[in-house]
Amino acid sequence: MSQIALAPGAGSAVWVAAAIRKLMSVVITLLGLLALTFIIGRVMPLDPVLSIVGPDADQSTYDQVYRQLGLDQPLLTQFWLYLKGLLQGDLGDAILTGNAVVADIVRVFPATLELASVAIVVGAVLGIPLGVFAATRQGRWQDQVVRVLSLVGYSTPIFWLGMMGLLVFYAWLNWVGGVGRIDLAFDGLVPRRSGMLLLDSALAGNWEAFRSTINHLLLPASILGLNSMAYIARMTRSFMLAQLSQEYVLTARVKGLSERQVVWRHAFRNILVQLLTIVALAYGNLLEGAVLIETVFAWPGFGRYLTDGLLLGDMNAVMGSVLVIGLIFIGLNLLSDALYRVLDPRTRPA
Repeated sequence: MSQIALAPGAGSAVWVAAAIRKLMSVVITLLGLLALTFIIGRVMPLDPVLSIVGPDADQSTYDQVYRQLGLDQPLLTQFWLYLKGLLQGDLGDAILTGNAVVADIVRVFPATLELASVAIVVGAVLGIPLGVFAATRQGRWQDQVVRVLSLVGYSTPIFWLGMMGLLVFYAWLNWVGGVGRIDLAFDGLVPRRSGMLLLDSALAGNWEAFRSTINHLLLPASILGLNSMAYIARMTRSFMLAQLSQEYVLTARVKGLSERQVVWRHAFRNILVQLLTIVALAYGNLLEGAVLIETVFAWPGFGRYLTDGLLLGDMNAVMGSVLVIGLIFIGLNLLSDALYRVLDPRTRPA
């Protein structure tokens, strides 16, 4: 059998072509996302001018602000002007705060990042072992318990869990902190470096503020983590069942390997690549989907900023937030692809 050899430099050309295709896909995806959001924002029955001038403003004031916002221009012109500003790093000013949208996002995003990061750790640390445990006891009562817990955790409204959590663990038992990110006594006392209070209070050596931050973070992060745990456990169980039915597992058992070695050293290693995607998607959903928990716990994060912008008709804030969400999911997918190549040699180009 003849073997086809690549010409010198052909491998590099393949990598460059793949990178260009990936970049074009990212650009087209973001443009489509922005265009769709822009059009929806313009047809929504919300008037951003009234949000600025108020309902009692006269017509001349209304018309002046209307022109200042560029709403008198054709829709395509408005979108083009927005894209030009975007290429210069300008996402416009937010009606909600009067600040640049970029500055607002930099200010609020670390709070959501901290909340989502702790939640995904909770979800993965609990969900993966539970999924493996259920798969190794398929059809038994332990499997049924894990499946019911996953169903309850995934389907229960998260805002209800948040309110019940506050009622039970804060109001009745006083085990955790209440709403907000930190006790009022420490508000403003932790120097802002990263915007994540756990990290900033640790860097400042303010351990009382650190404990207060954990106290406030524990409940909302656990509730978000419960939701992610349910999803991760279900998917882990499904992946493990597929692997445990393979012939190599039977061969490993015939060779005399312990059940622990069969499950964790062989079957589990073969689902790591799939689990990466699941955990990455769950993390992305937490970063952009923590709106209800942030509302219940008065958490000054990215989700509340996006929601307030939508309610106010603040399209600069909304489109800037949508762009960040798109970049998060694209970045997580690219990271997953890169880790695929590290963990699974079969995905690497020859």
